[in-house]
Amino acid sequence: MNSNPTVALFGECMIELQGEAFGAMRQTFGGDTLNTAVYLARSGAAHGVRATYATGLGDDRYSDEMLRRWQLEGVGSELVRRVPGRVPGLYTISVDARGERTFTYWRDSSAARAYFEVPQTPLEQSAGGLDALYFSGISLAILDPVSRERLFEVARRVRAGGGRVIFDNNYRPRLWADPQTARLAYAQALGLADIALVTLDDEQLLYGDASLADSRVRSLATPCGEVVIKQGGAPVIVRLAGAPPIEVPAVRVERVVDTTAAGDSFAGAYLAARLAGATPADSAAAGARLAAQVIQHRGAIIAPELIRL
Repeated sequence: MNSNPTVALFGECMIELQGEAFGAMRQTFGGDTLNTAVYLARSGAAHGVRATYATGLGDDRYSDEMLRRWQLEGVGSELVRRVPGRVPGLYTISVDARGERTFTYWRDSSAARAYFEVPQTPLEQSAGGLDALYFSGISLAILDPVSRERLFEVARRVRAGGGRVIFDNNYRPRLWADPQTARLAYAQALGLADIALVTLDDEQLLYGDASLADSRVRSLATPCGEVVIKQGGAPVIVRLAGAPPIEVPAVRVERVVDTTAAGDSFAGAYLAARLAGATPADSAAAGARLAAQVIQHRGAIIAPELIRL
């Protein structure tokens, strides 16, 4: 791997509205893979780890402003495809007294879904030279079967070129026709992945497990060389092939304000540290520290000055 690796992250960024229905709302943007890209860019800057985002954007002013802000964050835009006539998706966040969030989405005709509707995308053109490719279960869910297979082919080409493939299991049932379709797609993704980032609640939801313990056993048996299991406030579990799992404590937070992007920020810090050469344990500790900061503030992407690590 290059001493200054580039990570391509594929997915969807949407307009985010925070606030009460029919009340004042704050407008920003977010999406699982974009959140990870921003936190990866921030965490990796000092170590020469670069993040670049692959997605579809429209030709509207919201898309223009998203692109501008990503570039200010140090996230590369050379893999973005502009789709004339399309616009970004939109979602609202409602947060309860415990900081748990509920989302409402408007994304069926978003530009990101049309990314592969051309013979060759910027991501496909660059696949052979990438050091790593990151995508999530949500990335898979927004694509039709043909486009999904093209993303898997990108993953194969990245691995063939000596790069790593990272899959995050983020699962949103509403985006899938049925759980079985999702399970088959996840099996393909995990078969291609070098690193699997697993949110245990999502694993249980996808497979209908009776307990989180059952989900944990399945996750540890995943054929990836590196499996990272996120368990909310419980310790992170990291398992490398041929080695016993290790536990890394979560960071205690007195008051959780908003859990949005907890897993995304963890992923960004973990991958930045890991690709810079840190051990899995140290990388998981870095992820836990950043996630603990993020959940103490509202919104998916918090201001850099709010982070005290």
